[in-house]
Amino acid sequence: MELGSYVAIGLAIFVGATVQSVVGLGIGLVSAPVMTLLEPWTMPGTLIMLALVLPVATLVHDHDDIDWPGLTWSLPARFLGTGFGVWVVAEFTDRQLGVAVGLVVLFMVLITWRVVEVRVTHATLSAAGFIGGITGTATSIGGPPFALLYQHRPAQQIRTTMAVYFVVGAALSLVGLLIADDLTWAQARAAAELLPALLIGVVVGALSRRHLPAHRVRPAVLAVSAASALVLVVRSLLG
Repeated sequence: MELGSYVAIGLAIFVGATVQSVVGLGIGLVSAPVMTLLEPWTMPGTLIMLALVLPVATLVHDHDDIDWPGLTWSLPARFLGTGFGVWVVAEFTDRQLGVAVGLVVLFMVLITWRVVEVRVTHATLSAAGFIGGITGTATSIGGPPFALLYQHRPAQQIRTTMAVYFVVGAALSLVGLLIADDLTWAQARAAAELLPALLIGVVVGALSRRHLPAHRVRPAVLAVSAASALVLVVRSLLG
């Protein structure tokens, strides 16, 4: 990884980790377009490895108010969606994956920005898990469908429940990619090199959580994510 790319991706990882520590998700939305744009070979493996570390760090400190009943419906569906996501990674070229990542980010930003209210039912939990399994494995962005359902729950429950969802989901995605031979040592090495940026972001997010209201952070994150995704889609389409 070139120095310029490393700095830009490291900054994106830091910002994404900080935001996710505050609002419960964000590392995929912020980092995936940047990584796919600058170093497409790192996707999705490197980001999924980092996305596995982040919720573990969250659960070390916050592990109360987890909605286990909701997870029992979403996680089995996530398993099914993971298989489809592995197929997407195997079949898509870097250019196609770039377009896919960009469009997924734009769609997730749209539904998150509009704050569409969806009832939490067995059906919607299963649907969110299935869609998250596909997008989480193929593009490393699996949180927004699940977050959409929990947007009106207490902040503590959102963070802890999504942390469990991310841990299990990322582990499933990594196993699926490993079985399909789409996970490389180079991606693992890149994840290790970027880990300090993530850990610093976790610490900054934890320290600023009380002073950084989620409703002020979210619009800025969504705007940056949308802009990055647009650049990625245009560049991928132009070749």
